[in-house]
Amino acid sequence: MSKLIRTALHRLYLALIAIPFKLMPSLAYMTFSGAGSTQQLCRHIARQGYSRVLIVSDGPLVALGIVQRAIDALEAEGVNCTVYDGILPDPTFAMVEEGLAMCRQHNCDAVLAIGGGSSIDCAKTLVSSFSNGDDPRKMVGYFKVKKTPLPLFALPTTSGTGSEATIAAVVSDPATHEKCFIADPKLLPLAVALDAELLLGMPKPITAATGMDALTHAIETYISLWGSDSSNAYSRAAVSMIFQYLPRAYQDGSDADAREQMALAAYYAGMAINSASVGNVHAIAHQLGRHYSTPHGLANALVMPAVLRFSAAAAQAPLAELGRLIGAAAVGDSDALAADKFIDAVEAMNRRLDIPSQLDSLREADISAIAADAVKEGASYPVPVLMSRAECQDILRQLLPGAATAEALA
Repeated sequence: MSKLIRTALHRLYLALIAIPFKLMPSLAYMTFSGAGSTQQLCRHIARQGYSRVLIVSDGPLVALGIVQRAIDALEAEGVNCTVYDGILPDPTFAMVEEGLAMCRQHNCDAVLAIGGGSSIDCAKTLVSSFSNGDDPRKMVGYFKVKKTPLPLFALPTTSGTGSEATIAAVVSDPATHEKCFIADPKLLPLAVALDAELLLGMPKPITAATGMDALTHAIETYISLWGSDSSNAYSRAAVSMIFQYLPRAYQDGSDADAREQMALAAYYAGMAINSASVGNVHAIAHQLGRHYSTPHGLANALVMPAVLRFSAAAAQAPLAELGRLIGAAAVGDSDALAADKFIDAVEAMNRRLDIPSQLDSLREADISAIAADAVKEGASYPVPVLMSRAECQDILRQLLPGAATAEALA
């Protein structure tokens, strides 16, 4: 099939799938931010009349005492808490089912997710299964959550996934390691707290990877074919804030202002995803996570420069706008030059955050299969240009250990 025909079919598919998104009702939720926002969120949960809350989190956050802060705040308001701390990176349906069983056992009337995207995505799937009485696998896809989920609240402890602001969840099949997507406006938490105090101890590698995850969201939504005035405003704000504050948060983990701004930036980028979706960077990164368990934010950071260079001609104008926005390009630069300067700035950010340019676990023997799955996934997104298998393989080979970098070839 020629690229022209593939592109035409892709545009037709996007037009059809965009219809329910355009008809989607306005999303309503509450956001608490700044010092004391954890306590504000917990008081809000109690004031809404919920008295038996399941907290979905992970072992390290329990050990660090972060979960206990929320428990103390909830119990001070008379709320009983049950903790499910079995979440691991790339949550599986088995984890959802374990948490769901605990939720039913304790007759919980609300759920509070505390953690990164893994905890929040697992909690989204759990509350939907609780109310719909379905195997969570049956909700994979778009708009399959029929009944209103159990009330969900979120307390993110990373600044990257933006899951606290999105209508989607990603859960892995433990047998195939396939990333399964559930998207429905009913998945949006009712209220969230962006509490920078919970982010102050985040290690440098996690700060870097989650920050670049947020930047990927902001860029991919800005060059998306579904971009709107609203999503673009969120995307621009997120890009600008990340370039300003991520290096500060990385260099000084105790910089509370930088942490707060990064929390907001990740939130804004998540807001943009709701209407503009993501793109080819995610399509490839998801396969790296599936094959090698590469952390999602790191995979996005590794892949992004090569994908942006591949997309530069088709997305020249928005990339140029971002280049001028962050000051990487001058007003008088041509769009082509400004776009190139922006991509250079993304690469420079990776280096500044000590993110490698290659993936040590990537093997030539796996590239064909990875590319096939990535191309298929990418075709489901509103990307500015479709990848062919050969083009995707070329992108992947740039990540092979020992491959020459664009900087070295220049």
